[in-house]
Amino acid sequence: MRKTSLFLVVLFNTCLGTFAFGQQPARTHTSFNNAWRFHLGDVPNAQEVNMNDRGWRKLDLPHDWSIELPFDKDSPTGTGGGALRGGLGWYRKIFTMPTSARGKRVAITFDGIYCNSEVWINGRSLGKRPNGYISFQYELSEFLNYGNAINTIAVRVDNSQQPNSRWYSGSGIYRNVWLTVSDKTHITYNGVFITTPVVTDESAIVDARIIVQIPRGLKEMSANTTIYDAQGIKVAYQSSIVRPGPDEHTTFTHLLQVRKPRRWSNELPYLYRAVTRLSVNGKVLDEVSTGIGIRSFTFDIDKGFLLNGKKVKIRGVCMHHDLGCLGTAVDKSALRRQLQLLREMGCNGIRTSHNPPAPELLDLCDEMGFIVMNEAFDMWKKGKTKYDYSLDWDKWHKKDLVDFVERDRNHPSVFMWSVGNEVGEQWGEGNDSSGKKILRELVSIVKSTDPTRPTVTANNEVNPWSRLLNGNPADMIGYNYNHNSWDSVFYRWPRQPFIVTESVSSLTTRGHYDMPSDSIRRWPTRWDVPVQNANHDLTCSAYDNCSAPWGSTHEETLREFEKYDHISGMYIWTGFDYIGEPTPYPWPARSSYFGIIDLAGFPKDVYHMYQSAWTQKPVLHMFPHWNWKRGDEVDVWVYYNQADEVELFLNGKSYGRKRKSGDELHVMWRLPFEPGELKAVSWEKGVERLTRVTRTTSAPVKIILKQDNFTTGPDDLIFVRVSIVDNKGDVVPNADNLIQFDVEGATIAGVDNGSQSSLESFKGNKRKAYNGLSLVVLRPGKTSTGIKLKAISEGLSSSEIFFPTKR
Repeated sequence: MRKTSLFLVVLFNTCLGTFAFGQQPARTHTSFNNAWRFHLGDVPNAQEVNMNDRGWRKLDLPHDWSIELPFDKDSPTGTGGGALRGGLGWYRKIFTMPTSARGKRVAITFDGIYCNSEVWINGRSLGKRPNGYISFQYELSEFLNYGNAINTIAVRVDNSQQPNSRWYSGSGIYRNVWLTVSDKTHITYNGVFITTPVVTDESAIVDARIIVQIPRGLKEMSANTTIYDAQGIKVAYQSSIVRPGPDEHTTFTHLLQVRKPRRWSNELPYLYRAVTRLSVNGKVLDEVSTGIGIRSFTFDIDKGFLLNGKKVKIRGVCMHHDLGCLGTAVDKSALRRQLQLLREMGCNGIRTSHNPPAPELLDLCDEMGFIVMNEAFDMWKKGKTKYDYSLDWDKWHKKDLVDFVERDRNHPSVFMWSVGNEVGEQWGEGNDSSGKKILRELVSIVKSTDPTRPTVTANNEVNPWSRLLNGNPADMIGYNYNHNSWDSVFYRWPRQPFIVTESVSSLTTRGHYDMPSDSIRRWPTRWDVPVQNANHDLTCSAYDNCSAPWGSTHEETLREFEKYDHISGMYIWTGFDYIGEPTPYPWPARSSYFGIIDLAGFPKDVYHMYQSAWTQKPVLHMFPHWNWKRGDEVDVWVYYNQADEVELFLNGKSYGRKRKSGDELHVMWRLPFEPGELKAVSWEKGVERLTRVTRTTSAPVKIILKQDNFTTGPDDLIFVRVSIVDNKGDVVPNADNLIQFDVEGATIAGVDNGSQSSLESFKGNKRKAYNGLSLVVLRPGKTSTGIKLKAISEGLSSSEIFFPTKR
């Protein structure tokens, strides 16, 4: 832990006024992503300055090399790791530093490198970090050349020891890299901690605790913190004199009052910004800006989660960190697309399973109003795979946990710290208390770094001899699955708030339907046996009638969840399909079936169940498609809301009206198939509300292209939905045509179709449709005046779409 000295400060004044941009900030924090060189494989002495890297590949970061590789049945990652190999790679970058930076503090920050990284500057090692999810910073100042002299930074990334993860991890410098230049007198890395200890309708107290590094010889300096509202209006100000103490690190506190505060909530996530400046004799030496949300919250044993005094049910999902065809290479526009889809479903919570997330995810959660369970570890000392983090636990867990909490503790979207997921230490023999000892240490570390948020662990089983829950050192009871045992949690541990840390594990494939739909399947029958009598095409039914043996269907779980007011919330496994863990199937399945939304970002049918239950948006969703064989008996499901009942018609003939009974979330008809038109009509008090029509399609005739995300900036990725349609414009539900993409003014960042067992590459310029749909992701060129995409498929009319650039 860093040693600090706490000093009293002399308070000057508090004033209000209008925000005005003044001189250039003393600190620069710029992207260091461009113009790297990469080599896959080991190269002796590749850290040396004079090493010849001209034959290496040129690229920009973030970069995940594993997603570029072919799927491999013999990959040591296994299908759990997506059947994509890891390996070892090198990155190098040559750059210059202006003479104006001499005497400054120059630092490089890596938001995440997977994994086992070592960084060199001009041949000197700066350090190693084994954890692939931790952000870290190295100071470069004393090793740099200035002016026209060349500097070389080299990074070795070793993801060759496999398996080291239960899901797809990706490989490389897969998150952003930043170069920060500041004065030697500066606010330390993650050295700002802002809380809102008192919040009322009339005012809020903002507590800003800042750690600064002051070189010897400086007698005193001025410090001030200004809070601006979302429009840039100054709403609070505090200044003080700070004097150095016996060591280089000094801590001071500013207490600011914001009158009539606008509170951050999941519905209206209002954000302020706090800017702290250090100066000597009027010259600004350093400046750090921190986004803040003013809110109060509590987890109550009886009432559940209260945000700003209002009861809020956390309706969340778990999310792994890959972005489908992009792999793990972080892109903010791709993250925004995911969160927007979840938001429209009615989701208001994210669990960062099972590792520290990209900072951009939390920025978006702040902006969009998600309630985040921020998770640190998937294992402690008892490992889950041969080469996982348990091997580094003793040496690194304390530093990693402190760095994780310090980085994320200013995010208003973060409401709890999870320090372990289904760890092996929850079980033990005899008087084994090692798990509780570890948990007690982890809770202590978190509380010393951030005392404002509760801690929790995600536990598998509720039993009287639980090594972690009995005398639980954490603040909350976290429980995964077993919805029929929730009553046991309340009975055995009634004195702590309860949250469902993970639930459901339903298995679905978009566009595939197994009948009869009222027959529940548990695939496989046990977690430790292969699946039997499943589908030869490696699919699972989209009816929501199939789950993993430890889980349940979405409807089974949601019906139970909504009964309990004192359950703070629930995080569903998972919001999106992800690469790896293809339960219940072996190779060639290579991505998961758990998502409410498929890997390409196309919602499955059950998405509309949540939307009907969790939003005020009028919903009438009927499925399946209507392309069957004569004589087939077909189960027709309908999710709906804001209506009393639904009537079903086939070719104009009514099959009656049905309404949900009790806590049911869908209605169903069983009909003999005949081609034609299936129509659902929802009725409320005898008045027609909504109508939905599904038709039997003819053969595919053309391609339709449509943008599938909202872009906010010139560098945002463009997601394009590709639909195969018949002569009436209806998507052909079993179309699997191969589509080739030609693009001008952009490059193709990835292609996908949502299939969980396709072995087509995520990279390239072609992709088959899967159940009528495909996806292509475009990366705008740096100087393009517009982007033109053309999609071609043999036997189909081609399609073009044009995107004007925003530069």
